[in-house]
Amino acid sequence: MKEFKEMNLRHELLEALRSMGFNQMTEVQELSIPILLQHKDLIVRSKTGSGKTGAFLIPIVHSIEPKGHPQALIVLPTRELAVQVSTVAQKLTFKGGLRIAVVYGGASINMQIQKLRNADIVIGTPGRIIDLMDRGALRTERVKFMVLDEADLMLDMGFIEDVETIIARTPKDRQTMLFSATMPEEIVGIAKKHMRHDAVKLTVGEEEQLTVSTITHTYFVANGRNKFAALMAYIEKFEPKKCIIFTSTQRESEYVHRFLALNGFDAILMHGGLTQAKREHSLREFRERARFLISTNLASRGLDIPDISDIINFDAPDDPKIYVHRVGRSARMGKNGRAFTIFGVDQGELMEATGRVANVQIKRIDLDTLKFKDIQLPQQGGRRGPSRGGFQRQGGGGRYQRSSGGYPPRRDNYSRGRSGGNTFSRDKVNRHEYGGSQR
Repeated sequence: MKEFKEMNLRHELLEALRSMGFNQMTEVQELSIPILLQHKDLIVRSKTGSGKTGAFLIPIVHSIEPKGHPQALIVLPTRELAVQVSTVAQKLTFKGGLRIAVVYGGASINMQIQKLRNADIVIGTPGRIIDLMDRGALRTERVKFMVLDEADLMLDMGFIEDVETIIARTPKDRQTMLFSATMPEEIVGIAKKHMRHDAVKLTVGEEEQLTVSTITHTYFVANGRNKFAALMAYIEKFEPKKCIIFTSTQRESEYVHRFLALNGFDAILMHGGLTQAKREHSLREFRERARFLISTNLASRGLDIPDISDIINFDAPDDPKIYVHRVGRSARMGKNGRAFTIFGVDQGELMEATGRVANVQIKRIDLDTLKFKDIQLPQQGGRRGPSRGGFQRQGGGGRYQRSSGGYPPRRDNYSRGRSGGNTFSRDKVNRHEYGGSQR
């Protein structure tokens, strides 16, 4: 891979990259940056964790001077991703004098309006961007660069109409960059409609490979109380240095957090039910000291913490595409990582679908769960956690419900329907759990 110093970038930008510990470019950066420096539109399909943020921020920072009005507009689907990209932008522009404004719902709009007054680069979520445009606080007539990042997630979250509204209110001669882990037809349609006809298209990595090759994928089958034994056995065997544990609901994340704390682990909780301030505090604590972060799908997109060693799916995601984004939090920037999933006894079809969609082989591992069969569980509602019996059938149908005393039941969209046939139905993404843009 080439080094940044070979790219003839500004001296202060090269200094900023060196201070951040970035000397060599990733593949997506090596391919994208020269094209963007030629002021061409660019469409990039690249798997998560490949360095896409640097691929669009570095050419923008190199190409603009401080002028006190928005020259670059970067649109992202979630607050967490907006904050994260703005943090990188601040570091890249530390010596260049460029001003950054980050805007998203759930925070003071008046403070954001103040920051917009002299901003050169605006980073934000669709709803808040439109709100600020409607108020006249965000002027886009002099925007030269526009970035649509995580475009497929914006589609999933129902933001595409908002995105088109934003695009329509920017100059037609802008340079547009679109980055996405997958390329659904709707995203291709936006590119054709709003980008130059000679836009360059890049696919970084093998097209069918949605996760980086440095992640190992494993699973174990357990239900009910045995899931906690499997969690403990995995932690003992592999000793994760820094780990995100995913659950399917806020209530389950809170229960797993209490379980880990009860058993002496340094664990942090984050989900969409927490205030924005608490969520940002949780991320700070996880980055700086904590070993475990327990979260819902809120943390599956947009978190770039380079040293995450393990992803544990305490609850297997119903949608295999969510699996791809969850495990993408590990093995960032070429590092190695592990992804471990606990599948229920009735989730064989889901496991096969997950491996097929992610195009990975998920291997079963042996864990000594008997050692933890009597592990202490937190009290909940006057009872101890999930009973040892695991799941039980309801009324002869194919739906399963957790036994009494545990966290609440959840739908398993890849399990058998009431007719007994094999059906695949996919839930739409829960915008709240992704921390979607709020007005």
